[in-house]
Amino acid sequence: MSTVSREVETGTTTLGLVCKDGVVLAADRRATAGTLIAHKHTKKVYKLDENLGLTTAGLVGDLQVLARYITAEVELYKLKRGVTMPVEACATLTANILSGSRFYPYWVQLVIGGWDRAGGHVYSLDAAGGSLPDKFVSSGSGSPYVYGVLEDHFKDDMSTEDGANLAIRAVTAAMKRDAVSGEGIDVALITKDGFKMLDDKEVEKRKSSMKLT
Repeated sequence: MSTVSREVETGTTTLGLVCKDGVVLAADRRATAGTLIAHKHTKKVYKLDENLGLTTAGLVGDLQVLARYITAEVELYKLKRGVTMPVEACATLTANILSGSRFYPYWVQLVIGGWDRAGGHVYSLDAAGGSLPDKFVSSGSGSPYVYGVLEDHFKDDMSTEDGANLAIRAVTAAMKRDAVSGEGIDVALITKDGFKMLDDKEVEKRKSSMKLT
């Protein structure tokens, strides 16, 4: 995640993956300004609603504006219809926002994930408004390392508990090789029971059990 000019490449590692009972979202916490570590505890995983979440990579200002905008639209949808917004609808809404900003584009890469009546879903969105669903997606400069881990270890029938461990393993691998990713991992689980963030002690416990520390 970059805090400076638009010429700076996105420095971040985020991911989303679909499990049999929910969705896992995860990201590192480092924000960079060129070669400077600008912030060591940057929020990159956002709760949009009890059934929806977002991971962010790109310019901090653009990301914060978009997170507020999308959260407000999700809440308005629920107030008007009396139900939570489906994941596909949230991804389409966000894609429309991005594609409608051609004169002042948002310099971002987003992952939207969540759980609805059709099950779990994750979408990868680019700055031009492209929206692609998949079983697992990753964004940011650490994404090649994440994909290497996920391609090798992802299973269709894994639980969110196993998915959380896999997410931690993948982001940890990225932080070891990507200089602009680091400072810890945020992990969110989204199931029929709602949105849950793992605390630092739980993440460290899982890392220790997998011998990643």
